Amino acid sequence: MNNNQLKNLTLLGNQTEYKQDYAPEVLETFINKNRENDYWVRFNCPEFTSLCPITRQPDFATITIDYIPDVKMVESKSLKLYLFSFRNHGAFHEDCVNTIMKDLIQLMNPKYIEVFGIFTPRGGISIYPYCNYGQPGTEYAGLAKERLFNFNMKSR
Repeated sequence: MNNNQLKNLTLLGNQTEYKQDYAPEVLETFINKNRENDYWVRFNCPEFTSLCPITRQPDFATITIDYIPDVKMVESKSLKLYLFSFRNHGAFHEDCVNTIMKDLIQLMNPKYIEVFGIFTPRGGISIYPYCNYGQPGTEYAGLAKERLFNFNMKSR
């Protein structure tokens, strides 16, 4: 990356401020230098935490984000801080994964994205929400439909 591309990245190399509640404003992007290729990017966050919006008890999960970038890509430190911001945020498991996906769509408009959460049991039940999106009117919309209808948690 050249200095011109780095000027929009404000988090790298600076003291880290951890937001105490949901903070999509910390997300940053950079330009995909390999737009001629379709390729997958995977982020795995095995220490995701949020709070139950009713009981305020902590929920723990592994969150996996897979996407095929278009023009913009999410910067990993900003993503880490964003995911950390859920720590004191009250949201149901399904809402967490959908919020993450929608924020990343708004941020970078990927060709395709999916977010999968493996939440640890609480009260004897585990919840594994999955959501995805493909750019409308493209082959990626078809990919989203196919992957959603054929979703198999065991193959993850």
